[in-house]
Amino acid sequence: MLWNWLTRYKLILVLVIALVARIGILLAFPSVFAFSNEGAEIHGSVAYDEYALNLLETGVYGREAGVADSILPPLYSYALAGLYAVFGRSYIAVGVLHTLLDLLSIWLLFDISRRLFPRQLTDTSTWGEWIGAFSGLFFALYPYLIFQNLTLIDTPLWITLLHLFVWLMILLRDREKLDRNTWLIAIAGGIVLGVSALARALLPPLAILIALWFLFRLSFKQTVIRLAPVAIISVLVLVPWMIRGYQIHGGFVAVALNSGENVYQGNNPQTVPYFRAGYDVQWSTPPENMPDTDDRYIINNALMQEGLRYLRENPDKIPELMWVKFWIYWNPQVTPLKNLREGERLRLSESGEVLVLTDEGSQEGVTSSNAEYEDNSLFNVIGRTVHILYFGGLWILSFVGVWLSRRDWRDVSLLWFIQISQTVVYLIFHPSTRYRAPTDPLLFIFSAYVVVWMMAWWLSRERKTT
Repeated sequence: MLWNWLTRYKLILVLVIALVARIGILLAFPSVFAFSNEGAEIHGSVAYDEYALNLLETGVYGREAGVADSILPPLYSYALAGLYAVFGRSYIAVGVLHTLLDLLSIWLLFDISRRLFPRQLTDTSTWGEWIGAFSGLFFALYPYLIFQNLTLIDTPLWITLLHLFVWLMILLRDREKLDRNTWLIAIAGGIVLGVSALARALLPPLAILIALWFLFRLSFKQTVIRLAPVAIISVLVLVPWMIRGYQIHGGFVAVALNSGENVYQGNNPQTVPYFRAGYDVQWSTPPENMPDTDDRYIINNALMQEGLRYLRENPDKIPELMWVKFWIYWNPQVTPLKNLREGERLRLSESGEVLVLTDEGSQEGVTSSNAEYEDNSLFNVIGRTVHILYFGGLWILSFVGVWLSRRDWRDVSLLWFIQISQTVVYLIFHPSTRYRAPTDPLLFIFSAYVVVWMMAWWLSRERKTT
């Protein structure tokens, strides 16, 4: 009786667990999430809040009220401004929105698994349904993403867009005929790919690998016909924002002016020492030869060139640099291990030692709400250990799942490509747990595969004894 009930309602049960976990945490820790209360500090990104408030006040996308800019991708700030316009600046409204996005992502994760693993497990369910249920459950109870996705951050929106794009590409590859529905799916895929770049411009490398994934099942002609509309429409979606960027800055801006900063931070003499000392490379000191200007377009280009110059002039240091960044990205611990409080700054001594300096006039560190890595707090004492056990256990299981599912490589390779493409992106820029975590639910599909493989073994054993 219980088995039949679980088989029928497993997805609903997972969604209810996810809902209760998130709303419960949101209400239980107002000191962490209630940024809208008077005098409260913001966990997440202050910038998104400022952009949203300025949009409502002036109608102009800019961190300085009434002054247009392209410093950060705009999608989440626009969504936040719309939420504020309807419900006011409310942390409850933000938490509920993010929870709804997580529920949608779990549903997409379930259906992605169902479609990638269609073979029967029992008379009434497939491998994919159970893999989707377990991977959804792992996501639903994943402490790191529960807490992060309830703060003021774009992560839940990005996860939903990532899952939606992957789901649409599975639907598109499975279409046998080039009918109306096929074209609608291709158009939707292009829109999602373009819109996702306005949140985080990370999917184009995955889109290239998806073309290879299509070729594992389809001919070259079939692949081109299906994916050409996706590519064309994704670019068309971005054209209005690119035109705006050119009008403001007088040069090409694909989405935002933070790419050069990220390339430099991930590729400079301070990168390896700062990472090895447990700090994030956002605290890297800008190069001395920076142009004397406040123009973010010029600064972005200069930082980009400095990061690329470091790589060109130091080829012998690239292997260590890539390995350190790779381990920061895939470390079962939460990285960075440490953070700076407001008024603190990092410097690298001539001997290569990382120094933490205090300057009362410095604003380089972050506010106390985002500096809990250093405090004897609940997160530091318990949260990090829980993360190592939770993610670390599922991480190890995922390797087993990759091996067990190897015979389905023509389909499962899509999940490999997701992890490979995002890893490569952050090896070019700079990694942390926050940047890897959005792909963790898709990694958990391999972890769930192991659980379902064990279920299949047990069921086959039961059948033999009856």
